[in-house]
Amino acid sequence: MHPDEDLLVKRSRDGDLDAFEELVKRYESKVYTIAYRFTGNHADAGDLAQDAFIRAYQALRSFRGDASFATWLYRIASNVCRDELRRQQRQKKVSLDEMMSQPGGNPPLAAADMSPQECLERSEIQELVQKQLNSLSGDQRLILVMREIQGLSYEEIAAALECNLGTVKSRLNRARQTLKQRVLENRELFDIKIRLPIKGKEG
Repeated sequence: MHPDEDLLVKRSRDGDLDAFEELVKRYESKVYTIAYRFTGNHADAGDLAQDAFIRAYQALRSFRGDASFATWLYRIASNVCRDELRRQQRQKKVSLDEMMSQPGGNPPLAAADMSPQECLERSEIQELVQKQLNSLSGDQRLILVMREIQGLSYEEIAAALECNLGTVKSRLNRARQTLKQRVLENRELFDIKIRLPIKGKEG
């Protein structure tokens, strides 16, 4: 943890809302990304990210610095996401199919030299990838997001998920294989998006 971050955590623990707001600004993008990739839609991701920060603030007094603040926060965010999945499964209000039907994607900013058609094609490919990601189990989705999207180390993931390194590696390998298989099963969809130009108005 950076010295200034350590100070922000201490001030936040003492009830300084401005200090905690600074911590939120530093990590809101990463926490939101975890929630978005887990749910596949922006509305739920925003709610889950907000819930994660509320839980973090309420639990600050229990943070002792054994792990970095970031790892501790990611653990809370992952628990919030898993709690939400369990809630959905219990109430049976939202199925994975309904989640996958949500429009979205969280595409990176397009390069300045990309044409509108190229931007749209990239967005549609990313939506297809997100759809396959959403078809995985919650635990597989979460560990892929942490490693492949957030770029966390095996050690950070192990700390966040409270498991050992061997478990992280085996879960990650299974998740990668499952996602690869899903993509291969729907390979024709990706081929169509890549090969065929998007139809526009012909003049």
